[in-house]
Amino acid sequence: MIEAVGRRERKKLETRFALRRAALRLVAENGLDRVTVADIADAADVSVRTFFNHFPCKEDALVGADLHRLQKLRAALTEQPPDRAPIAALRAVIIELAAKLSDYREDLLAEMRVVQANPALRAREMSEFAQYERELVAEVARRSGTDPARDLYPLLTARVAVSAFRAALTLWCTIDDPPALSNLVGEAFDLLEQGLPPPQSR
Repeated sequence: MIEAVGRRERKKLETRFALRRAALRLVAENGLDRVTVADIADAADVSVRTFFNHFPCKEDALVGADLHRLQKLRAALTEQPPDRAPIAALRAVIIELAAKLSDYREDLLAEMRVVQANPALRAREMSEFAQYERELVAEVARRSGTDPARDLYPLLTARVAVSAFRAALTLWCTIDDPPALSNLVGEAFDLLEQGLPPPQSR
């Protein structure tokens, strides 16, 4: 399981989240070029120094891989039963992650809108998902006894899993009255396991 964090770590995560939320709000209202690090720090009621303890630049506050979440994702995957197929292990871990994101739909939607409105952030978003992908590739390779530098299996498996999550996340953020994100992720993996059959006519 992805374990609860201690009080000190939780405080750091709360500060990081407050900075990211402030950055998203300010950039949505004013545009990327008109928002400074000082503006973000002030809106989050912290010092500029505290900002730089969490992010190297304002762009990373808007879009960037959460190292804590990366570590927890890798740890949770490692803790999956060793006899579980890699894609099944990925499914279980990503559904657990999705359940933990369920309270943050508005924040994720805000991030999506900011990225769409600011082309300079799109490459960072791709880099963010690539970091998650690399974490998964390493663990899939370990579980399957494959070489990520030579074998297709670990990269393909990790990339398919990340794509399933991204598709579910996009739909969850953009449709009215969506089902639980974890349910959408489960549906995405179901479709993959079934070979992506075409849906029945509605």
